[in-house]
Amino acid sequence: MTPMAETVTLSDTTSSLLTSLDPLLRTWLPRQRWFAGKGRPVTGFTAVAVTELLRPDGRLGLYHLLLRVHQPSAPGAPPHPGDCYQLLIGVREALPPRLAPALIGHVEEGPLAGRTVYEALYDARPAEVLLEALRTQARVGGLRFERDPQQEIRTGLVARMMTAEQSNSSVVYGDTFILKLLRRVVPGVNPDLEIPLALARAGCPRVPAPTAWLHADVDTDAYVLAVLQPYVSGAADGWDLALRELAKGEDFTAEARALGRATAEVHTALARALPTVTLGHTQLQSLVDGMKERLTEAVQAVPALRPYERGLCSAYEALADLAAEGRTWTAQRVHGDLHLGQCLRSPAGEWSLIDFEGEPARPLAERRMPQPPVRDIAGMLRSFDYAAHSANVPDPDWAHACRAAYCSGYAEVTGLDPRTDPVLLRAYETDKAVYEVVYEARHRPDWLPVPLSAIRRLAASDPT
Repeated sequence: MTPMAETVTLSDTTSSLLTSLDPLLRTWLPRQRWFAGKGRPVTGFTAVAVTELLRPDGRLGLYHLLLRVHQPSAPGAPPHPGDCYQLLIGVREALPPRLAPALIGHVEEGPLAGRTVYEALYDARPAEVLLEALRTQARVGGLRFERDPQQEIRTGLVARMMTAEQSNSSVVYGDTFILKLLRRVVPGVNPDLEIPLALARAGCPRVPAPTAWLHADVDTDAYVLAVLQPYVSGAADGWDLALRELAKGEDFTAEARALGRATAEVHTALARALPTVTLGHTQLQSLVDGMKERLTEAVQAVPALRPYERGLCSAYEALADLAAEGRTWTAQRVHGDLHLGQCLRSPAGEWSLIDFEGEPARPLAERRMPQPPVRDIAGMLRSFDYAAHSANVPDPDWAHACRAAYCSGYAEVTGLDPRTDPVLLRAYETDKAVYEVVYEARHRPDWLPVPLSAIRRLAASDPT
């Protein structure tokens, strides 16, 4: 492997580099699926850290950037310092045709003048540089490549970038490993590494154990940037599998039940591996206040929610009333963003759960808070609803049957059927549907009718 360069200090050279990349990134970044600031112009960039992984004086250069992106705050929102994004920028004299989709642009000035820059993960060579750094536990400036010494990382694995839509980016190495590169990053302990490590120590086979990971130390802040895990070769994504079965008119309840059991096993292992807490009146009221606040913000962002606001709020108030009467619930660490796309079924029929980052739009501290396990269950129930509405002919009966089977499978492991606590389930399913409405309105307006149909049902329902 070509020796890696050191971190570039935020010097005149770095300033010149960013100045030359600025107009290209302003155009390219907002088009990326993982860019969270869509709909607001990019007004500038600040370098958090810049590292040369391959010096650009040969045929190929590679830069690792942590870049703070500045945009105007949303109307009525407080000033925001800007989101920090992780970028891997490749540098070539010219791009071969196979890398055309990765093009960022042609640099006209600065230290890379006359070169072409591109999204390096599309290119096998830079991606293999990352794997080799993880294998050798390299340290490059503030970047720390670390791995589990009990797991072997073989050389010679060919890299390929996954092109499916994701809120991050993934590279598969042979059929052995998958590297998840986090795009929007914040300092602190990231649950996408923390929870799989805890589950590995607890001996839970439902989550692939991390093989290696990438940290960055910037001043007093530490960032988790990437996680390498075993690749489940031949596995079926739960979302794709459900849609295929729907299209064929096949029953999916057996898979839904098995997925409920897998979810329960993960929850049980997490309760053993990490602390649990009891939620009483004060704690529940804080959770309910957060749900109400998110609803208020959602109504402002998506006026189509306004006719349902009162009914949706009643779901939260019913939960607060139970807490005021003395009901308590146990909270623990959970997945945080569970849906069919976060589940894999192996060729042997075993289900695994992946991607423990939680909802990236929510603050890291909130994503790491203990929650009632029903938070994950509500997310999966919403996912069955999404799948049913994605069929050529929407099939709500299919969703109803899958929801029931999933809850039954969960109860087979824990002895507790989520449907026996309907007030709690409704509150969390409502909170999830409100989140979906805002997400779809911003990113996929054609999908907005799916969560809105759930909003109408949840606003009108009375679980008592």
